[in-house]
Amino acid sequence: MKKIKILAGIALVGVLAVACTELQQVAGEVLTTPTTGEKPLTNEEVISGLKEALTVGAKNSVSLTSAVDGFNGNSLIRIPFPPEAEKVRTKALELGLDEQVEKFELTLNRAAEAASKEAVPIFVDAIKGMSIGDGFAILRGEDNAATNYLREKTSAQLMEKFRPVVNNATQQVELTKYWNPIITTYNKIPFVEKQNPDLDAYVTERAMAGLFTMVEKEEKKIRDNPAARVSDILKKVFGSLDK
Repeated sequence: MKKIKILAGIALVGVLAVACTELQQVAGEVLTTPTTGEKPLTNEEVISGLKEALTVGAKNSVSLTSAVDGFNGNSLIRIPFPPEAEKVRTKALELGLDEQVEKFELTLNRAAEAASKEAVPIFVDAIKGMSIGDGFAILRGEDNAATNYLREKTSAQLMEKFRPVVNNATQQVELTKYWNPIITTYNKIPFVEKQNPDLDAYVTERAMAGLFTMVEKEEKKIRDNPAARVSDILKKVFGSLDK
């Protein structure tokens, strides 16, 4: 009887040893990726990578938009005559104010370019303060998923901070100097509804929209092009999408 118990005990030890070995193998497979042997990404790493991507995208976008003709020469984001004052533009052209209209539109874009120079710290602060619940959902989302998240969560705050920057820029380029002759001439026309849109608000809105558009392009570049992944965390996080 004692022999039987000893043999049973030895057999049980053997079974447990095999089970432990199998569990270790399974654990090893879970903790490593099948191709590289690296540990899989954590949500914290993904969030860090997304913030880094947005920061890089913001800095690159600001560099592009703050250059001369960064807005004016880019048909994707160029700021046109205020839509709510389109009748002013039409009447001004009828009155032969073509040059004034052209100068005004140019100055709108110059204001946005000047304001963009100050946008980096505003964007970076907003990005650092972002709280992303599920980084994987954004990482595996559309090519502009991170930018859309930033836009949705921070637009109101960014707009509030960006407006004084735009106001300073419109003064630098003397925007009202080019606007006043147009609006004054228009408002002197009998029976027209007086117009005078808030130009600072208009430039702020369009400058922000233009910057987000360019950040989107930069995000897509980082997702698609390994060469655009300029840091280890970008390589690790977005490189996982290549597998």
